[in-house]
Amino acid sequence: FCMRGEPVECGQKVRMEHLTTHRNLHSHHFQSPLSSQQEISAFGEGGRGDTGDVWTVMCEGDYWTRDDTVMFKHVDTGMYLAASGHTFGRPIQGQMEIVGQHRPDGSTQWRTQEGIYVHHTDFDPKRRPGHDEL
Repeated sequence: FCMRGEPVECGQKVRMEHLTTHRNLHSHHFQSPLSSQQEISAFGEGGRGDTGDVWTVMCEGDYWTRDDTVMFKHVDTGMYLAASGHTFGRPIQGQMEIVGQHRPDGSTQWRTQEGIYVHHTDFDPKRRPGHDEL
């Protein structure tokens, strides 16, 4: 798995952790509550979890780069991370349902909005790991 600040390769397997709850983006063979697709949930604690937390980064080129679209394919089930278009009334009003979907389409394409920015002049994937800014 990748460490914070490391370049992420297209095809790399990753585990994504929510910054506040420290739970992993997780999926399994359960139905989502609003659209009846595959449920996506939060699981584990402090980086620990199971194989249901592992996703493959699907992107063009060698690395996932800022402002490019990316897809995430669930390793255990082969489903793509997607937005269903449905929103919850409870527990969090207006929160969009995130699901696993069989085929890639516009709802499975994601774009980086936040995170650690590594300036392109500092990016050298062949350089030894280590960042003095963290």
